[in-house]
Amino acid sequence: MKKKLIIGFTAITLLLTTVAYRSDFFEIAKQIEIFTTLFKELNMNYVDETNPAALMDSAIKSMLNDLDPYTVYLNEQDVEAYKINQRGEYSGIGALVRSYPDKILIVEPYKGYPADKAGLKAGDQIIKIGDITIADVKEDADELLKGASNTTIEIVYLRQKKQYTTIITRSEVEVDAVPFYGKIDDKTGYIVLTRFNNKAYKQTKAALEDLKSQGISRLILDLRNNPGGLLNEAIDITNLFIPKGEVIVTTKSKVKKFNQVYKTRNNPVDTQIPLAVLVNGRSASASEIVSGALQDLDRAIIVGARSFGKGLVQRPLKLTYGTQLKVTISRYYTPSGRCIQALDYRNRDEQGKAIQTTNIHQFKTKNGRAVYDGGGVFPDLEVANSKSSSFTNALNSSQVIFDFATDYYYRNSISSIDQYKLSESDFNDFKSFVSNSTFSYETPAEKLLKQAKSTEEASQWSESIQNDYKELLEHLQTDKLTALDTYKSELVADLNEEILKRYFYQEGLFTYNLTHDETVKAAAAILNNDAQYRNMLH
Repeated sequence: MKKKLIIGFTAITLLLTTVAYRSDFFEIAKQIEIFTTLFKELNMNYVDETNPAALMDSAIKSMLNDLDPYTVYLNEQDVEAYKINQRGEYSGIGALVRSYPDKILIVEPYKGYPADKAGLKAGDQIIKIGDITIADVKEDADELLKGASNTTIEIVYLRQKKQYTTIITRSEVEVDAVPFYGKIDDKTGYIVLTRFNNKAYKQTKAALEDLKSQGISRLILDLRNNPGGLLNEAIDITNLFIPKGEVIVTTKSKVKKFNQVYKTRNNPVDTQIPLAVLVNGRSASASEIVSGALQDLDRAIIVGARSFGKGLVQRPLKLTYGTQLKVTISRYYTPSGRCIQALDYRNRDEQGKAIQTTNIHQFKTKNGRAVYDGGGVFPDLEVANSKSSSFTNALNSSQVIFDFATDYYYRNSISSIDQYKLSESDFNDFKSFVSNSTFSYETPAEKLLKQAKSTEEASQWSESIQNDYKELLEHLQTDKLTALDTYKSELVADLNEEILKRYFYQEGLFTYNLTHDETVKAAAAILNNDAQYRNMLH
């Protein structure tokens, strides 16, 4: 009888699953047919000429906007850029750039590459490439800078409002995952890992082995500002410090084949060396897998500020005509079982923004320490200036800090790293620079006030209330300038980073950080105190 009941239950389950599948399949087929018909009729009957490719590109991207920001459609150009990012190699001018409707901004020329050799500097604005004016290019204007090695391009650019012309010869460009490593003192090594491309594991391992040959007995791994990348690279890098066969990350999905348990698969380099990992609010994805796993396994102390909180895994799926869909396929979980995803894209507020995860759970590390999910990897030691407030983020997004660094570079001559220091006078200049800029930042209090002003009741406010409203807004504006002092330590750290790269490239910035960066100093101090280090891990 029991056997018959089990068989019956299984049959019902299969029937319901089949019905649900057929229902979904019918709905998908129906919507595809509707869209195909609409697309055909629109292109045939619209009053003006249409661009079918552009329309479809926009339609797909708009559809995906309702999901998480990591599920994206990649056209042929996007696919190539994605591959370059993974490989860490391409042919071009060797500079980090940012595209705008009328210009391409040089954000950072890489030392020794064509842009640098041609004299281009951060802050230069390319307005013309060959015969093509950037303002006439609708999108992907920066692709014009790429091309076969040894080919030349003439560019016209603006610097400090003056126009210049130069010729650049393209070359092969290698983007290192480890742009710098060195020694803080005789016993403490320091490795900077900025991305998880195909070179990440190989370069991190080589740096670690070289530092060990130089006699280090403790190590700092800097993952700050590292946005992530390849999952396998993250696992292999963790494996440098963790024995073979340990679970590093588990992925869970509604699609069974994407449910995976990832373990270390190589022999480690060093499972005993005292280790500190640095993270901040711009350490994401693969950076959080490494830091989260090392924390859960009590193999390292985490120093800095809470990481970004991206616990979602993407996979590129091939489509037709060389296009791809990079789609979120699963969530990942650290060895203790926590998912560090910060935003819940299934639930949104009235403005359509994903809400912060509020359901926090406690987990235990290997040694029984309490760790938590729901929003990034929390550091074992928090350092104040590693935090990034919404105010500081807004300044960075609006490019005010970048523009001040450009202005500073052309006003100050600095020949050595030891000569550099951002003085109180310099910071006051920065405050004046912000005041005279177009920087706009709306505080949460301002948003609430403006929402109140937009209600029907606000139209009936008395003159006295209207005046109080205006006065309160003026006070809030004054408070914004006060915020420059409130977040001074954060801002000075960002200003140092932007300014030092102008004079001494990334290498100079990291050399400066060895002895001046507060987070690096805090991590080195703990590693230098064996009792404190061991105590933090238990």
